[in-house]
Amino acid sequence: MSQVNKKLTDTILSMSLLTVMAGAAIAPALGVIKEHFSTSPALLVQFIVSIPALLIIITNLFFLNISRHFGTRQIALAGLMLYVLAGAGCFLADDIYVLLTLRALLGVSVGLVMPLSTGLLAYYYPPEQQAHLMGLSAAMNQMGGVVATLLAGLLAGIGWQWAFLVYLLGVFAIVMVVRYLPDEHLGSANKRGIPFQPRQLLKFHPSVNGMLLLMMIFFIYPTNFAITAHEQMGLGLHTTTLIMVGLDLIAFFAGLVFGQLMQIFRTPIKYFAPLFFLVGYLCFALAHGILLLLVGAVFTGVANGVGVPYLNTIASIKGGRNSATTVMPLLSASLYLGQFLSPVIVTPLAKIVFGDSDVAGAYKIGIVLCVIFLIQVYTTRHYQSLPPEE
Repeated sequence: MSQVNKKLTDTILSMSLLTVMAGAAIAPALGVIKEHFSTSPALLVQFIVSIPALLIIITNLFFLNISRHFGTRQIALAGLMLYVLAGAGCFLADDIYVLLTLRALLGVSVGLVMPLSTGLLAYYYPPEQQAHLMGLSAAMNQMGGVVATLLAGLLAGIGWQWAFLVYLLGVFAIVMVVRYLPDEHLGSANKRGIPFQPRQLLKFHPSVNGMLLLMMIFFIYPTNFAITAHEQMGLGLHTTTLIMVGLDLIAFFAGLVFGQLMQIFRTPIKYFAPLFFLVGYLCFALAHGILLLLVGAVFTGVANGVGVPYLNTIASIKGGRNSATTVMPLLSASLYLGQFLSPVIVTPLAKIVFGDSDVAGAYKIGIVLCVIFLIQVYTTRHYQSLPPEE
């Protein structure tokens, strides 16, 4: 890879580093935020976490139309500047409605940046390089989660508002975009409607549905792990945080070696995510000791670290150079829809089926979803076949 390409790649990957922070950055501060806004309705406090995901989905619906009027550098700069202003601007907010407005604008910013962070890899690089690059993109996404969790946790110790200063990391990506990102007009190459019409959904439904299932399954873990670790094993906050950061690191390293994994396990790798999630959640459901809990965390980390870049790679190869304006907004919307729906569907369903007293109920629902995911992969296996090696 030439020096120019390396700088371009680093610029695109810098955007991947930031996108996961929409939610992860404030996770360590949620307790003190909830306490600070204790007089506000509980639903509004929950919206602090969920509203960015909803605005990301809505923004993705219009991404092709936006890309027809503005170049990639313009879109990236607008998204990143809004990311920094809306994200770090929460540091100055002491009214929950102002805070929610800024969080909504943060969702818009990620909705602009997210499709570019993966779609531009398909636009600039040939299919034989995309598995490696999508793995790096997923790895940077996981590293963003690690950095955001650790920094925000430290800053939240000063005060709940300080956690939002993590979003100032977006300044580095702004500098790189200004220096190294060309101003392509991607939408002009795609003359047919918007990417969310039924024909496009039918064309890319295996990847879109797969991403939805993967995110619904994965987000059972961060939603329930701390409760499970405390109630079943009596683990404290610091131990639980270390385990969760460790999972992000496992997913990070899985992304780094994803290109090699695709070469070694070219055909069976499509089944890795559902099978590894299944093993991981079986461990969580049966865990009455630290060993099974750690084994479950390892399998879950590998499943997430392999599953996301695999779906992005397959979709980018199928979508070709137009991926940034067709399938990648679909995958981005599906990813955040899965994050949003997971607690909304899984938690109430677990209580209905297994009762309030079963702390492992959510993982049992996750096991069922893993089986559905496995069936979905098997029935769409022909779509998910990679092109023959040259």
